[in-house]
Amino acid sequence: MQLDERKVKILQAIIRNYLETGEPVGSRTISKYTDLNLSSATIRNEMADLEEMGYILQPHTSAGRIPSDKGYRLYVDAMMEEKEKELEELKEMMIEKEDKMDHLLKQVAKLLAVNTNYATMISAPVVHKNKLKFIQLSRVDTHQLLAVIVMEGNVIKNNILHVTEELNDETLLKLNILLNTNLNGMALEEINLGTISMMKQQAGTHSDIVADVIDAIAEGIKAEEDLQIYTSGANNIFKYPELSDNQKASEIINTFEEKQMLTELVQERLADEENTGIQVYIGNETPIQTMKDCSVVTATYELGEGMRGTIGIIGPKRMDYDKVVSTLKTITHQLDDLYKDRK
Repeated sequence: MQLDERKVKILQAIIRNYLETGEPVGSRTISKYTDLNLSSATIRNEMADLEEMGYILQPHTSAGRIPSDKGYRLYVDAMMEEKEKELEELKEMMIEKEDKMDHLLKQVAKLLAVNTNYATMISAPVVHKNKLKFIQLSRVDTHQLLAVIVMEGNVIKNNILHVTEELNDETLLKLNILLNTNLNGMALEEINLGTISMMKQQAGTHSDIVADVIDAIAEGIKAEEDLQIYTSGANNIFKYPELSDNQKASEIINTFEEKQMLTELVQERLADEENTGIQVYIGNETPIQTMKDCSVVTATYELGEGMRGTIGIIGPKRMDYDKVVSTLKTITHQLDDLYKDRK
């Protein structure tokens, strides 16, 4: 007997319903649960075939059925194959997207340097107030689980979780359902003690796994990524006599090459949620010690899915502020369109 598409959909509906309720599933429930538009009688016939093929069982004399180990195996293998394909497509898309973004930001930094005759910098976008898209737990071996955590911006984090006992397929599926039902779409700040306590209670003896996943999420969201900063026009500094003596120019050039202080400036700007517009630092107001003889003008740009970055223009205190501010306003408004054109 062949396991056709209709039987597969009915089997999947039985398993999902049983995982949610823990109760044997009848044909009437399935007729409401699927989009097959089949009568209860047709579903009963299909369920009889599935039972004969060993994919479902009738635990007692009631009309309800529950999945067999064979049924779970088919469900898990199909789910894992689908998730692996989805993750691979996601990774390929992100690699292509990052290559395009890398080229775009380099071009923006170069364009700003040419148009202003000052030194410029732009940071790659980072996800602000990241939210969970989905979580996938899968078995690595007897005492290890792989937790794949996908966040907004399609940021993917992989964590190995250690377990004291081997988890069967049903338990693993229930944990996946529990985690995704309660956490998908939530930011770390929204996961409160009440939510965690409720999830631990529902997980029963496996509450430690819930705690480990929460810790992995927190680590993934809070972890400081290597912030990519693109610079251009550092040699423009030599065009201004007040900045061109050997020591001052050398310090500014080193700041652009090492980028550590630029990174701190970007992180400070991105953390300031109240002042996301254009900021002008003059002389001693500048947070970068080596640029106390300069003016630094920054702007925050935003892309989709809460992604934000910082653009900065560095020049002498006598810089053409009107031109710089106007240029930054224009580029922040156009950057999203430029990015969309390169998708």
